Amino acid sequence: MAETTSGIATVTSKLPLTLPDDLASRYQHMDLLIPDSNGLFRGKRIAASAFDKVAREGVLLPASLFGADISGDTAESTGLGLDIGDRDFPCRILPHTLAPIPWAPDAAQILMTMDDEDGNPFAANPRQVLEQVVARYHARGLKPVVAVELEFYLMDRDFDEGGRPQPPINPLTRTRDENVQVYYMDDLDAYEKVIKAAQAACLEQGIPADTAVAEFAPGQFEINLKHSDDVVAACDHALMLKRAIKAVAREHGYIASFMAKPYPDQAGSGTHIHASVYDQQGNNIFADSEATLRHAIGGLQQSMAECMLIFAPHANSYRRFHSDLFIPKNTCWGYNNRTVALRIPGGADSDLRIEHRVAGADANSYLVTAAVLASMLDGMERKLTAAHRRAIEAATL
Repeated sequence: MAETTSGIATVTSKLPLTLPDDLASRYQHMDLLIPDSNGLFRGKRIAASAFDKVAREGVLLPASLFGADISGDTAESTGLGLDIGDRDFPCRILPHTLAPIPWAPDAAQILMTMDDEDGNPFAANPRQVLEQVVARYHARGLKPVVAVELEFYLMDRDFDEGGRPQPPINPLTRTRDENVQVYYMDDLDAYEKVIKAAQAACLEQGIPADTAVAEFAPGQFEINLKHSDDVVAACDHALMLKRAIKAVAREHGYIASFMAKPYPDQAGSGTHIHASVYDQQGNNIFADSEATLRHAIGGLQQSMAECMLIFAPHANSYRRFHSDLFIPKNTCWGYNNRTVALRIPGGADSDLRIEHRVAGADANSYLVTAAVLASMLDGMERKLTAAHRRAIEAATL
């Protein structure tokens, strides 16, 4: 563990800052990964013997991958496809993201980023969008700290007779899961092999995974990532976590789905962003000033409608917004209240933060986090007013 300047304990990355010399002898192939606008990894698989050349010169990939919709077709309205001749741009590796692939022992993976023809970061790259927002905080002497929570479903590998996904057969009861058992420890025990394999993959890849819980529907789980003041790395880890969970699930005979609403009558899966802000002295500015906290909430409320295509990017995303399933349907905020869009979790004042609960698990973590942080900063700078607080009535005996 290492103590950051913000006072938040984070896992020190085990990934190298420079590339080891023996990659070609350790691995047979390398996956060169670049996340698209949907948060899906695209890229190339190369022989490890060719990696030295890639490390020196990079690779070329089309900008249209940032214009791909969820089905993989280029949305020509983005101007990144035929309008520019489906042009290639240079992509360079990010050495500190090198990691082994536990489910493919002879392989490793590394993230890439794209530059434009002038050598500047490519503007349509979601990772670059987030970097620009974080830079705005740093220019003001502030440091955002975030944690990403991801919900997902384990599903049966076989669909039902109607071609629809279905919950898996519980390894302990030998029956198909049907009941809601939120935080049920027996469900964690039943799927222990998958959960442990996912946690082991995270450890091997340097992904700072924290807790695992059974969620609000059959076969639904959540794995949390630790708070980090390296916001871009936190979102790198969120996408790497998705890839690891999907691969581990396949190895154990399941499908892992981050679809926002795979079952019409069950809870959807969300991406929850926990965000706080620290000053140069390592103080949580929300804990120091309730007014600042409320300004940040006001900024999030004011931009909510404009950001919905980031939080809910697909047609299925909107099926998640359903009453009585802990999914927010307005811009309300509140303390220790999971029915609101913007929750202030309970705990010590020093840990005061906003939990943004609107986005689905199908959303791009870079873009969601960028939208959340940019909205908070706008609210703080313009001193916007937080409205629509939902208070919990005190219970009476």
